[in-house]
Amino acid sequence: MPAFEHAFAVVIGHEGGYSAEHADPGNWTGGAVGRGDLRGTRFGISAAAYPALDIANLTLDAAQAIYRRDYWDRVRAGEMPPPLALLVFDAAVNNGPAQAARWLQQAAGVAVDGRIGPATLAAVAAAQGAALCAEFQAQRLTFMASLPTWRVFGLGWARRLCALPYQSLTMEA
Repeated sequence: MPAFEHAFAVVIGHEGGYSAEHADPGNWTGGAVGRGDLRGTRFGISAAAYPALDIANLTLDAAQAIYRRDYWDRVRAGEMPPPLALLVFDAAVNNGPAQAARWLQQAAGVAVDGRIGPATLAAVAAAQGAALCAEFQAQRLTFMASLPTWRVFGLGWARRLCALPYQSLTMEA
């Protein structure tokens, strides 16, 4: 299975179907609880990120196109070793592409600007794979545990972050 399709299947497995949880800021078109309309999240595509999209009626094919264009391609995951590509792609979907890029840059020890370019990709190629993946996940976990919504969603996020390294081992080169 090609890397994007495999990574998409893993991430969709974490994201699930439609949710209109009132306490989730991503479900609101204004990006904060009570701001804008409560349109929800489907397949990980949120009303906060896509306020004009009909989230409730989003198809899996439309979600996959959004994932490829706005997350996979944006973080240049296709240019990374597949296990790392899954981790970075998942972070881009869950926390935004710029944040995923910053964590990767911090983990790789390059200048942090939130955009993955040649210097970041060269550092990734030169790095020890497992150590880079572990540092990336540590950066992400520290950030997520500091969010005020950790008390509500933290256990689910922790399960996801703990499962991803094992799932990344199933990614093919």
